[in-house]
Amino acid sequence: MISYAAAFVRLLAFLLWTGVALPPYLVLVAAGYRRYPAYCSAYWRVVVKLLGFQVVVRGTPLTEGPGLLVANHATYLDIVVLGALVPTVFVAKAEVAGWPVFGYLARVAKTAFIDRRPNAAARERDNLGSRLDEGVLLLLFPEGTSNDGNLVLPFKSSFFAVAERSKADGRPLPVQPVSVAYTRVDGFPMGRALRPFFAWYGDMTLFGHLIGALGLGRPTIEVQFHPPVTVEDFDGSRKALCNHCHDVIRFGVTAALAGRLPAAR
Repeated sequence: MISYAAAFVRLLAFLLWTGVALPPYLVLVAAGYRRYPAYCSAYWRVVVKLLGFQVVVRGTPLTEGPGLLVANHATYLDIVVLGALVPTVFVAKAEVAGWPVFGYLARVAKTAFIDRRPNAAARERDNLGSRLDEGVLLLLFPEGTSNDGNLVLPFKSSFFAVAERSKADGRPLPVQPVSVAYTRVDGFPMGRALRPFFAWYGDMTLFGHLIGALGLGRPTIEVQFHPPVTVEDFDGSRKALCNHCHDVIRFGVTAALAGRLPAAR
């Protein structure tokens, strides 16, 4: 079922492309280049093609910051897909910084690493706020962990604290829910049995999982950008904003997995 030859060819192509794209990026960043999210997005778009991903997009994403995108999370591959679609800065748990390859790429892409301990919540909210002051789009995964790709876990409302921050002009910060679903392999419905080949959770090893995901076939990933909202739409309630985003994203994922979404334009 898994083609190890295909997996290693795709992995080698990814590493070679990274070797080509990384040096000029590092030079630009060292020179004070401010459009690094756009550069990173262009980099990920090539990666999507090299890895054989077929991405179906519905809705219109935010393209300019400051703003916040929130998405469900099944695997580190979500970063490849979403990074290719939006010039964004990802928010990740601090442990990601130590991952091989992906951790290094996250660091050079200026990912916002956060400490998820409860006593660090206020400090991390301020840290994310300072990134928004730079005018960037932040993208976070409010489940706080990945899962098997068949469901959406409850969201942690503490992740939405930064949504209470206003833009420089006083307007409320836009928050856009995003649904991500892995639906097909080589054009055929993926099903619950195959989805864990792409979802990464539990005690799966990173390298072994990556080889399986790259060697199984050409996956179709359906991404839906839902209408942006603000905390003011919910009378300033962070909890209500969190619940709304969870419900919208869960519905989008469920509909995509069931094949009930309309054809993308």
